[in-house]
Amino acid sequence: MAMAAAVASVGLSSRSFAPKVLAQKKDEKKQDEQQKKEVQNIVKLADEAASGQSAQNDLALAWVREDVLKAQGNKEYVPFVVTIDPSKVSGGTLAFYWRVVSKDGTSAPPPDNSSGKKDEKKDKDAKGKPEYAYEDVSFIPMTPGQNGQTRIARSFTVPSGSYDVYIIAKEPTSSQKGAPPPKVSVLKQTVAVPDFWNGELNTSSVIIAQRIDPLPAPLTPQQQADRPYALGQMEILPQLDMMFSKKQELQTFMLIYNPKTNSVNKPDVMVEYNFYAKQSGAEKFFNKTNPQNLNAETLPPNFDVAAGHQLQSGQAVPLASFPEGDYRLEIKITDKVANKTLTRDVNFTVTAS
Repeated sequence: MAMAAAVASVGLSSRSFAPKVLAQKKDEKKQDEQQKKEVQNIVKLADEAASGQSAQNDLALAWVREDVLKAQGNKEYVPFVVTIDPSKVSGGTLAFYWRVVSKDGTSAPPPDNSSGKKDEKKDKDAKGKPEYAYEDVSFIPMTPGQNGQTRIARSFTVPSGSYDVYIIAKEPTSSQKGAPPPKVSVLKQTVAVPDFWNGELNTSSVIIAQRIDPLPAPLTPQQQADRPYALGQMEILPQLDMMFSKKQELQTFMLIYNPKTNSVNKPDVMVEYNFYAKQSGAEKFFNKTNPQNLNAETLPPNFDVAAGHQLQSGQAVPLASFPEGDYRLEIKITDKVANKTLTRDVNFTVTAS
């Protein structure tokens, strides 16, 4: 009797669970179809923007910053940050699309055909579809009615060159009759991507961080796509503006590329941080930190440029001793082996609070 009851119970569970599974799959299919339609709509909006048509900005979409770092395969990695006004968002999801178009006349590389097999359908589809340096789309959960700014960070990977980046942020289109049209924002931003693969001394962008957090474990590909400022074992939250209170720190991060090496296969690079106060249209030296020396004595014994190891530099400078006003941080990088020097500048403002 006990055995029969158990079997009957399992049978009932299976029968009651099946409609839920089917309903879930039906909902997922419906959601996929809706997202496909949304993608078609935003691609059309990007096409219109690229053709020069005027664009709306219902969500106060604004470009904040981009940074450029060295990627693999002779390409560069470009994380970027935009903001929207969440108080203007009425839906729970936002479609976010970005398209990167080369201004130099280059396009995406042709598809890999190493197998030697000819796919006529793919060839036909490729001929009818424009090639962009990069494009992607994501659907971002939103909490309607919030105040302040909501930052959205994404990235693209391209060869060096000049690019136009088209960004579309769009609310879902309602299927209800008489519903107001979805809010849409369209943005175009030109981005210059330097070449870090030419063997010349160079640096990544100097990233000014609101904070830098250690990562306990590697991110999944989806997490990395949503959090493009996660670099290796750390994640940077970039500063959105260059206004700092005296209670804050100015925290910098950068990578140094293509240093020459000496007879023991180690670089010898010095990084100096000099601060200048801006007064009445002129500059006056304010203070400096101790130079950072990146060489055989300070680097790990296994450090090897040829193996892809990268020189990292950064400082966290308390601003309590800085009088209110405008400043320029000059970062001077000297490659002692190559006898070459370059500088990077960071302009910022210190306020009372």
